[in-house]
Amino acid sequence: MKLHFDGPPVSGHRFIDLEPDIARTILRTVEVGWTIALQAPDVNTGAHEVALTERLRDGMRQALNREKSSLTETLVVLPGTESRSRPEVLMPDGRTDIPILCIGIRFRFGEHDPHAIIECKRIAGDDARLCREYILEGIDRFSTGKYSGNHSTGFMIGYLVSGEGQAAVIGINSNLNRNSRPDEILQPSDEITDSQVWTSRHPRAATSPIKLHHSFLPFTRN
Repeated sequence: MKLHFDGPPVSGHRFIDLEPDIARTILRTVEVGWTIALQAPDVNTGAHEVALTERLRDGMRQALNREKSSLTETLVVLPGTESRSRPEVLMPDGRTDIPILCIGIRFRFGEHDPHAIIECKRIAGDDARLCREYILEGIDRFSTGKYSGNHSTGFMIGYLVSGEGQAAVIGINSNLNRNSRPDEILQPSDEITDSQVWTSRHPRAATSPIKLHHSFLPFTRN
């Protein structure tokens, strides 16, 4: 496993730049974890977002336990945690959905906070409100530095309550274009060959742009 760190400390934290193999492992763990989650009868389009995330968290943990490798054994799927956007913020100003801890980063660099953050939202390409919330309460939490302020990479999950991932991407990108953000649109992933995984890049005021990986998860059971 390779761990790459680059750039100056951000808000009192070392800048964390995850290597592609770690990002790919997280994305694959989401994929397998969702397959496991779908086995539960209460995982359906009518379920609450928080309940879906708890089922996914459980599935991701099972996925990591099943696949033993030098990399998967260093990843820990944590409970949802309160977060502070900056060390000087004493009252937590956010709550992350699925934080990931990399044991190697913790041991080598003493970083106790999560090393990757996954934000989860319900999404449907034909629902303008959900597309807007995906951006304002998802993407923008990363671009403003509220989440992953000292990370180069973040992750988002869209629970497809209707339609397919392609339609969700069209809906999200339409909103970004309408709001003069064409450079931030979602594009096919450059890390993993999967029609349900997309990528985007977003500017940040305090540090370098952040790269987001987007996984759109259907409710169809194989």
